[in-house]
Amino acid sequence: MEVGSTLSIQVVSDGRAGIENQALGLAEAIQRLTPAEITVKRIRWKPLFDWLPSPLKVEGMLDSVSDRPFPIEGAAWPDLWIATGRASLPLSLAARRRSGGRTFVVQTQDPRLPPSRFDMIVAPAHDGLSGDAVFEIVGSPHRITANRIAEAAPAFAGRLDPLPRPRVAVLVGGRSSAFDLTPDHARRLAEDIADAISAAGGSLMLTFSRRTPPDARRIMADRLSSLPGLIWDETGENPLFAFLNAADHILVTEDSANMATEAASTGKPVHILPMVPRRPAEKFARLHADLEAHGATRPFNGDLTPWDYVPLNETERAARAVLEAMATR
Repeated sequence: MEVGSTLSIQVVSDGRAGIENQALGLAEAIQRLTPAEITVKRIRWKPLFDWLPSPLKVEGMLDSVSDRPFPIEGAAWPDLWIATGRASLPLSLAARRRSGGRTFVVQTQDPRLPPSRFDMIVAPAHDGLSGDAVFEIVGSPHRITANRIAEAAPAFAGRLDPLPRPRVAVLVGGRSSAFDLTPDHARRLAEDIADAISAAGGSLMLTFSRRTPPDARRIMADRLSSLPGLIWDETGENPLFAFLNAADHILVTEDSANMATEAASTGKPVHILPMVPRRPAEKFARLHADLEAHGATRPFNGDLTPWDYVPLNETERAARAVLEAMATR
């Protein structure tokens, strides 16, 4: 890349929002620091080949719905390749090799491959990954910025602005390999949340994730629907960014590293809601310890007294590290 030129960035993932947003968030943070053009590629492997180890997969095994991941012969390679997720790994390895060093290859998350096979890995500190190519951050890269959530506010202003304060955004996850949200636990959480908001004279802004079990979703929505506020029913535009903008407090279930990290970037008090453990979750414990040490989060205890901290801005810190590494290569 020549001095003063526009950086070309290619973002690669399997297209799932939670995965893609990590790579895209990092790319957008770099774009805020230097002129850049971002191209997004979504890929999927044919089921027959999806189980193969990453080093054995080749481009011809991609499903026909996939975008073309590599430039056609004679076309320029991107300056920067940012990929996330298991599906992208074989292509990241190939991009580094086939570009002949032209493309700087960054992988987010732990690739479970030797870090030396990439130019840089932006990894969550709670994964405990180490190596010369590893840059650790608290949580994962994301797309949340103050400007982005402010831009989402007008579309929901008519429903959110009249709500009494404190406005409490509640972000509920669900069943995963480490945690569960059983009907009984959902009922207890809903009671605790309702009691806290009622005692404070506030209002509710509630969203569920795709992983929220239907029974738990129904139980929580039924109990909390009597509060002033809005429970998103997944129709129409997603109000998450508007909720984050309007919130005085944010409650997040402990099962989602992404939701907790995104909430901590707002500078607003983040309360961590307990889930039912299914197995030991040391990584999540380390993440929540890091967020609490930063001053962003506290375990939810029903007290909605506010507190202040410096908003977590790890995505921009990683973006600067990528540009510095590219400049010194």
